[in-house]
Amino acid sequence: MERTLVILKPDCVQRRLIGRVIQRFEDKGFTISGMKLMRIPRDLAEKHYAVHRDKPFYAGLLKHVTSGPVVLLVLQGSRCIEVVRTLMGQTFGYEASPGTIRGDLGLSRTLNLVHGSDSAESASAEISLYFADDELQDQETAGTEWIQKDDEV
Repeated sequence: MERTLVILKPDCVQRRLIGRVIQRFEDKGFTISGMKLMRIPRDLAEKHYAVHRDKPFYAGLLKHVTSGPVVLLVLQGSRCIEVVRTLMGQTFGYEASPGTIRGDLGLSRTLNLVHGSDSAESASAEISLYFADDELQDQETAGTEWIQKDDEV
């Protein structure tokens, strides 16, 4: 079973969209393996987004992600990384398709509500920044066998 990190950013938290966004992931069939509410310290944000250090948006990204509380989620399920990124939609809200989180709930270029890991390697590294192994629950929820079956029928 694949895992990914999702961050509901300060704009999502401030707009009281936490429940609506989590509901989309649960409706799709993903299990929450870990969840925290916290304010990301600058040094941790710098580690997380180090790959973007030389990009023009880096300073603004750090300022935004450390500006208020975030909700950290570890989601688990079949093809979790790919599907979560599809559910989130294009990075810029005004480019995101209707039906996606950003397409339905955002317009901004910089306040884009959510972060999701972009690969298995990133997911593993990002999850370990925010969660200790004993904070994650390895579980299947009721109905998983009806939602996440990959075999041909």
